[in-house]
Amino acid sequence: MDKSKLLNIVRNKLLEKIQKFEKLIEETRASNSDTKSSMGDKYETGREMLQQEINNLQRQLNEALNQQAFLQKVNTESSAKVQKGALVETEKGLFYIAASVGEVICDNRKVMTVSTESPLAKAMAGLTIGQSFSLNNTSHTVKQIW
Repeated sequence: MDKSKLLNIVRNKLLEKIQKFEKLIEETRASNSDTKSSMGDKYETGREMLQQEINNLQRQLNEALNQQAFLQKVNTESSAKVQKGALVETEKGLFYIAASVGEVICDNRKVMTVSTESPLAKAMAGLTIGQSFSLNNTSHTVKQIW
């Protein structure tokens, strides 16, 4: 499987996510300035709720930006063991250890993207072909690594 192609798919999906968060923050800020009135406490509560929503969206945006920066350092060359940038096949499916953007389709195959901080990636870290690991009472065997 072409890992360069897969990495580009993940980058594009992450870019869409970043743009979505930026748009939501912009729209929420606009609605925050629209709520100016003389309603006293209700007005302050509404503004505070909008500010909390902006802070939440900003946190998610920062997380996505950090993932984007991380993807710049991901190696697309094959590896002999499970590590960041590895594409791992088990009997349960294909897993790409990079940034978590959900399921993507590459070369007509479903690939689940997972963060290096995910329990799955941590359980697989350092394993080689033929080795097994267990996660949530489910056994997995590494069949292939790219």
